[in-house]
Amino acid sequence: MHALVIGCGRVGSALARTLRDDGWEVTAIDEDEDALSRLGEDWRGGFVVGHGLDAGVLEAGGIAEADAVVVATDGDNTNIVIAQVAKTGYQVPNVACRILDPARAELYSDHGFTVVSPIKTAIEALTGWARSVSQER
Repeated sequence: MHALVIGCGRVGSALARTLRDDGWEVTAIDEDEDALSRLGEDWRGGFVVGHGLDAGVLEAGGIAEADAVVVATDGDNTNIVIAQVAKTGYQVPNVACRILDPARAELYSDHGFTVVSPIKTAIEALTGWARSVSQER
């Protein structure tokens, strides 16, 4: 199984290492060459320096053969566009996209790719916690 992880920050690099440890062939893409250090000295996967909106960069990462693409850059708009390109332009069967803005996450939740919204998840978890605290009183 080949996965392409676009965005090699804390989330992307942790996911890339986990997938690799689970036996996936992984290629990470990031604009910053220094992001490679987040993958660790023992990184055996691929790494492409460039912007995930660049088709040449995606193709160098192997998007045409990818079984899964995860988009986890720090920009919601960038993530949404790359996810749509992966799903519709390259017919990647499994695409996941991190979207920070809960309203955008809701809007794009039915666009053919998995949407993960950590802020929405945090709001829901903390609201549940606050409600349980108020019920204890």
